[in-house]
Amino acid sequence: MTNEGLAQAQRKMRSAGVAENAIAVFSHYYEQLADGSTGMIPEESISPVDDLPRLEDLPADAVTPSAGARPALGRTVIIKLNGGLGTSMGMQRAKSLLPVREGRTFLDLTVAQVLAARAEQGVDLPLVMMDSFVTSADTMAELSSSPAVRTAGLPLEFVQNQEPKLRADDLTPVDWPAAPELEWCPPGHGDLYTALEGSGMLRRLLDAGYRYAAVSNVDNLGACPSAELAEWFAGTGAPFAMEVCERTRSDRKGGHLAVRKADGRLVLREAAQTAAADKESFADISRHRYFNTNNLWLDLVQLADALASRNGVLGLPLICNRKHVDPTDASSPEVVQLETAMGAAVEVFEGAAAIVVPRSRFLPVKTTNDLLVLRSDVYRVNDDGTLDRVSPATPLVTLDPGHYRLIADFEHHFPHGSPSLRDAGSLTVEGDWIFGPNVIVRGDAVLPPTDEPSRVPASSILDSTTGRPYAHR
Repeated sequence: MTNEGLAQAQRKMRSAGVAENAIAVFSHYYEQLADGSTGMIPEESISPVDDLPRLEDLPADAVTPSAGARPALGRTVIIKLNGGLGTSMGMQRAKSLLPVREGRTFLDLTVAQVLAARAEQGVDLPLVMMDSFVTSADTMAELSSSPAVRTAGLPLEFVQNQEPKLRADDLTPVDWPAAPELEWCPPGHGDLYTALEGSGMLRRLLDAGYRYAAVSNVDNLGACPSAELAEWFAGTGAPFAMEVCERTRSDRKGGHLAVRKADGRLVLREAAQTAAADKESFADISRHRYFNTNNLWLDLVQLADALASRNGVLGLPLICNRKHVDPTDASSPEVVQLETAMGAAVEVFEGAAAIVVPRSRFLPVKTTNDLLVLRSDVYRVNDDGTLDRVSPATPLVTLDPGHYRLIADFEHHFPHGSPSLRDAGSLTVEGDWIFGPNVIVRGDAVLPPTDEPSRVPASSILDSTTGRPYAHR
């Protein structure tokens, strides 16, 4: 059924108005899947990455424009990935519309960062969102209240593509009349390059005189516009660069950078591309030291040339995700979603670069654990949308997923906002605890399992210095 399955998928995509270049890319990966490709990257095929340049160690002339030269940031566009609904936290709107502090959302803070960089550096610096078919309307409605962020002649968004989920048994497009929207999925953020070209945005940016793009996730408020990084990237002449950070124990499950032995190119290996036998080496942070922050820099001219020479198919490594057509119903048919990671383009471009940046440029919010820290006094949110960490270290927060995973439950358990975490090493909540106002966490605190909802009294201090490391005065 594979040939017929591909034909059915192509017809379905054309009927939905999917761009032809996206259909070509989907077909490329479908054929790989049908041929048995798994996208795995064996440990024996890669080597660890040696030392990389560090932003903090670069000489001044590498991060400042030469006399009379146009600043690289003035030729740069900021692209924010904004395709997710935050469904893992139970959200039904664009995740970027989630309030972070004092009613300001990820989107509000992103806009503030861009406007502040424009004013400080004296550059145009367009902001462009890569939305999805489920986030576009809400995001554009919100941005309509911020007319100053628009750049003349450029739209505020382009929309990533969609593709059919495939039945795992015969690789035909799944049919799910109960909720037809669940028949579709995004192709992963590797679709960035396909959507840039197919939407016409890439050509519009080039025609408007923009040479570089700084790409990052909208929920990573650490990835603010950087004149220094823009200047460094322009100076390398590289087609592509990735910001990386050194891995810690908390990063063992995330993808890492490596060198492919066959040709010496940098590659990105994700957990889904790692065989069970290689999981131990994958998690070895002393061997594979650097992880991808998903803050990327693109030379748009070289990207356009690469797409043209490859007929629109960059050839990023395939990632096969197996799920159920209805993620909430384990009895629904098992499906395969064909995805790619945008950071994997590091292996496509000869001369691709990577640079180690401070951890402050990587502040993603993937769970309510992350959100609690971001809303706490660990960080100070400035008027320009940037964040400063004011605590000695970032505490590790682990909230019971049964009570805190969904945003509505999270808000219910923290009705007065986050407790003070600036002096905390870690906070582990194992039960159903509702926090009163002005709670302070110091050191390593654990709230134990509960048989029924319990309260942490107002002005409590939680620490690990007594036999009852919770709710004591």
